[in-house]
Amino acid sequence: MSSQLVSRSHDLQRLVDEGYGVRIQGGHLLLEHIPYLESDGTVAHGVLISELNVSGDETQPPSPHTAHFTGIPHEGPGREMDLIIHSVVDQEMVGGLRVRTYLSSKPPSGQYSDYYAKMTQYAKVISAPARAVDETATARTHAPVIVDEGPFRYIDSASGRAGTAALADRLAGGPVAIIGLGGTGSYILDQVAKTPVPQIHLWDADVFHAHNAFRAPGAASLEQLNAAPRKVDYLAEIYARMHRGLIPHPVYVDAANVAELTGMSFVFIAMDASPVKQVIIHALQSAQTPFIDVGVGLAVRGDRLAGMARVTSGFPGRHEHLEKAITYVDEGENEYDRNIQVAELNMLNAALAVIRWKKYAGFYADGVGEAHSTYTVAGNMLTSSFGQS
Repeated sequence: MSSQLVSRSHDLQRLVDEGYGVRIQGGHLLLEHIPYLESDGTVAHGVLISELNVSGDETQPPSPHTAHFTGIPHEGPGREMDLIIHSVVDQEMVGGLRVRTYLSSKPPSGQYSDYYAKMTQYAKVISAPARAVDETATARTHAPVIVDEGPFRYIDSASGRAGTAALADRLAGGPVAIIGLGGTGSYILDQVAKTPVPQIHLWDADVFHAHNAFRAPGAASLEQLNAAPRKVDYLAEIYARMHRGLIPHPVYVDAANVAELTGMSFVFIAMDASPVKQVIIHALQSAQTPFIDVGVGLAVRGDRLAGMARVTSGFPGRHEHLEKAITYVDEGENEYDRNIQVAELNMLNAALAVIRWKKYAGFYADGVGEAHSTYTVAGNMLTSSFGQS
């Protein structure tokens, strides 16, 4: 898609045609090899970085007007370029690049018309002192366009606009598996599909029925339900519109195929209590594969529903709590294993699980290190335990 973005966006294509070193990565537009003057008066080269505002496969007017640069441009020896330097920073942006300056050069209209206007204006101002020292210094190298296609079919402009692309990269370490695509599992997929994990493996042999449609993201059509697709196929088709790495497995995980999970970087378990779950968890423990097990348990109390949602993690070296926290057999009144489920609790359960995964990956701050959390409906309480490191 990103290559189409260049060809269908006149501003990006013009940058390429004029020889600028264009790179598109992590929801950002980068211009490489921009000459600038160092503090000692020597000429160096840096990378100019802007968020990339897109709609489908075409750019939109840039917003905001600011940009970042990997160097500290100077007007002359010892004189920083105060004209455009808003602040000196030290921040990881995208692709491992660290920026040193946050730049602000607002046009008279208040907004750049397109990315050609924005990027060439910054490049011109930054490189002018360098060209005064070395007239051969140029940003127009006619280098090949570098496009990081990544797992998405269109650019993650949300991370770019929020400035969290470097953090999102921490989620891209390897394939992720989701076992069970019922209410909670389908919402886990909804959130994981919006991250740059290279592959998402879906394991479930069940058919997607009408009752599943009422506790899954989106809205299935009557025609889709009449076709009685497998859950993994139905959901993979939907999320493949956004993420390239969807791999459906229309079978249950059991002792015969559990070894296939050991190649995963992370596993979400969203299945009912059963002896098979114990087989899966023991296999993941042995392989030192991190995982999260989830459960929603509701029961009728008088004329209302009460219960809880549970998130239990099993990370390498931290398995001592699992025997107490996870049930492998249906114990009748066990709140975790009732069959009553509603979409909002499935959604909440999935969100808590994904937040815990993102903490493990270093995306979110983690001041507690919880390994087991429960949300209780009646008391509106979220509690954590087994937080010892």
